[in-house]
Amino acid sequence: MQEKQNNTGLIWFRNNLRTEDNASLEKAVKNCDKIIAVYCFDPKLFKIDEFGFQKTAKFRAKFLIETIVNLKQNLANLNVTLLTYFESPENKIHEICDEFSIDSIYTQKEWTKEETITNNLTKNTLSETINFTEDYDQFLYHPETVSKNFNNIPEVFTQFRKKLEKYITIKDKNLISKLPLSNTIENNTKVPTLSELGFNNFEVHKNTAFPFLGGENEALKRLNYYLFESKKVGFYKKTRNGLVGIDYSTKFSPWLANGSLSAKTIYWEIKRYEAEFESNESTYWVIFELIWRDYFKYISLKHNSKIFKIGGILDKNYHWNSDRENIETWINGETKDNFVNANMIELKETGWMSNRGRQNVASYFAKELLLDWRIGAAYFESMLIDYDVHSNYGNWMYVAGVGNDPRDRKFNTQLQAERYDANHKFRKIWLEKTLF
Repeated sequence: MQEKQNNTGLIWFRNNLRTEDNASLEKAVKNCDKIIAVYCFDPKLFKIDEFGFQKTAKFRAKFLIETIVNLKQNLANLNVTLLTYFESPENKIHEICDEFSIDSIYTQKEWTKEETITNNLTKNTLSETINFTEDYDQFLYHPETVSKNFNNIPEVFTQFRKKLEKYITIKDKNLISKLPLSNTIENNTKVPTLSELGFNNFEVHKNTAFPFLGGENEALKRLNYYLFESKKVGFYKKTRNGLVGIDYSTKFSPWLANGSLSAKTIYWEIKRYEAEFESNESTYWVIFELIWRDYFKYISLKHNSKIFKIGGILDKNYHWNSDRENIETWINGETKDNFVNANMIELKETGWMSNRGRQNVASYFAKELLLDWRIGAAYFESMLIDYDVHSNYGNWMYVAGVGNDPRDRKFNTQLQAERYDANHKFRKIWLEKTLF
């Protein structure tokens, strides 16, 4: 067994906001005598983007604050101190490295444009003697086991999935040890409040389908509830296209998006459920959806910034428009389509929308209104509690006909409403105006 060198490690948390199954935390514990952790609420993520939307609006900001509060406590339980700042990483991390004589930095590997810029800005401020270790830690199927060349990733999901399921095994979870109490340091930093991030406090809407808190503890509680308490996982495939309530789908996505829950943790808990109770189409379908999530990450690795380009990964030269009135009509749920409207009002009021709703409103935006799909994607980025860069832009490209859909389909939103909201229950919740 390799002996620890006498060094101090810094864990730079990004979208890996958990203590269970965390590669950066595991490596730091294994290789360092002393460990400090840091999370930066990067002001860049709260700025207005090129389309006029705040990159992170109030719903995800609140969820993030709750997540970091929980992470701070869970790290403290391992005797690791989490420093938190409302500053850019490139302005703060080098100061921490100087103050605590950091030898190594451990972080999750990111590859999309903005994250790469932040990486490079941060690295440029550091001494060359600091070892910088990045891990792909947001996958179900780890890139090491999938491909040495991402250009070989298939452009059709089914080919990708079948090969993975046939040839690749899923790694075990990373196990974390508790550190000695002497590892902790005095911590004068605090997690910023909503108002310090520039938002007014707000109450969660009473009709939200996602009334949950951020953080690893809440994620594990939901996982345990969905699998072992309610056993709803056994019916997932039948209910996943639902629109109303907390149990029609897993609701794991917000915790997956900021990494307070890992895909591997879900996978191995489903395997435990299957061993104890039953294995059926529904238990498999949750894993199937996790493979879709992986797929969009691999497409992003393969095509890099093309996922943000108007022509998408297909370089399709469609004519898109950017009529502001049409965009606002869609955002405010004031289109001619009441099913689209109900879903858009739900998003505006709660920061959540069902998978079925997302496909319909995105198709309506791109295929009916013929609006630049990147504007819709940017609005989702701002509003969704479970925004994930790869899934968001992958799905928007797919629906807009510039991504991985070989059939380039258009949703008939009225037929969809008849099929999935036949009794108008969902539309009544979000469209009916009441006095009290």
